[in-house]
Amino acid sequence: MESAIPNRLQCPRSRQRRIPDDYVPPYPGFVARHAPGISHVIMAYFGIQFRQLGDGVSEACKTLVDAFALSHGPGHWDRAQWQDERGYHNVIFAAYWDEPTRYDAWLPLHGLSWARVPRPGIGTFLEVLRPHVTRYETLLGHPTAVEGIAALADGISGPIQEHGYWGAARDRIPASQYDALHSTESPTFERDGSYVRVHAQDDLCLIRSGQDWLETEGDERRMYLDTLEPILRRGMEFLRDEGLPGGCLCSRYVTVQDVHGRATEKSYGMSWWRNLASLERWAESHPTHVAIFGAATDYFQKFGENARIKLYHEVTLSRRDEQLFEYLNCHEYTGLLRAMPR
Repeated sequence: MESAIPNRLQCPRSRQRRIPDDYVPPYPGFVARHAPGISHVIMAYFGIQFRQLGDGVSEACKTLVDAFALSHGPGHWDRAQWQDERGYHNVIFAAYWDEPTRYDAWLPLHGLSWARVPRPGIGTFLEVLRPHVTRYETLLGHPTAVEGIAALADGISGPIQEHGYWGAARDRIPASQYDALHSTESPTFERDGSYVRVHAQDDLCLIRSGQDWLETEGDERRMYLDTLEPILRRGMEFLRDEGLPGGCLCSRYVTVQDVHGRATEKSYGMSWWRNLASLERWAESHPTHVAIFGAATDYFQKFGENARIKLYHEVTLSRRDEQLFEYLNCHEYTGLLRAMPR
């Protein structure tokens, strides 16, 4: 059994794991392994917000997708959509680079105008993290559940030890060997008309947690769609509507689309947290997540190794100078704008 932390990033611990050395997880889990030369990655979310789908939305989407295909574009990207609590439709493109120099060459030419040049009837936003490889982790329920930053990995690990218990995500982050990964600061905001730049704090936490039920069938498919998914949705809606006092700055529950904008049988939750500890408290103790955890446990106890659903997540902690948050013509509950003093 492997450690989630690759050998090259292991070091003497000043902060201990939550498990003993002989711990055996209840079921297999895997992590993405990046090539040894990778030091930083880029996770960039390009969002569009609108009331009604029109030519302006389609044009903006096409312009961005065309730009992704140009020199130095992302190594991987995906598209998703959701309707928010204000009734606005949103499309988001998640783009990933594992070579910062390529991103630095691409962004000024094709990306910086995204949330700086207004488009009639459309809001746009850009949320970017540039974490060091010691400050994020991945977890895959199956070696083929490769989404998000894992799509750029050099390979996938064998079964790893640090999963299947509360606090496992922290233990998979290499910097947790010596860093508390905790900030008590709050975002600050810089406004110029309908443009807002957000300066978040060190150790801002992002989790992207996804589901792919395309290959499920029969009883498993019914159990996911009729039992597990509604419980998951309620948890995501709680975070969206009531999560701010507990440290959740923003939460989205999105449906993944194909390149043409058609819905697929994939989804993910994406939420920004004041710090990792806030996410951990919700996960360990809040009834909405306890219900998700219980339903998922029942699901895997029933289907075991025959389960065909694919689950994954990534948890990222970024420093203040590794972030870019810009919002243009967006309503006040968009992304980190939710944390803005009213």
